[in-house]
Amino acid sequence: MIIYRDLISHDEMFSDIYKIREIADGLCLEVEGKMVSRTEGNIDDSLIGGNASAEGPEGEGTESTVITGVDIVMNHHLQETSFTKEAYKKLSKNKMHLKSKKKENIGKCEKAGKA
Repeated sequence: MIIYRDLISHDEMFSDIYKIREIADGLCLEVEGKMVSRTEGNIDDSLIGGNASAEGPEGEGTESTVITGVDIVMNHHLQETSFTKEAYKKLSKNKMHLKSKKKENIGKCEKAGKA
């Protein structure tokens, strides 16, 4: 399994289990996800060797909640960020200087950003 990480923060972003395609002349990757619903907090006794009692009431135990979201975000625990246009420009400009080892990609990125 290939794990894709952010170049700057080195955080885990996604893996190769999703459909991935290159866009913007290979500058970006587009990952296809889907909306999923998951139940959290509900533990099925049969999974841990428990046996349902004929005497006890049904539904006894922990409460469960249903969480809905994009599978990529939920599986890799991604966190949402927000930038103003000016803050993003400043951040990307600083990071471009730090990553000057790959100068050919910087030119492509600047052209794609202006488009």
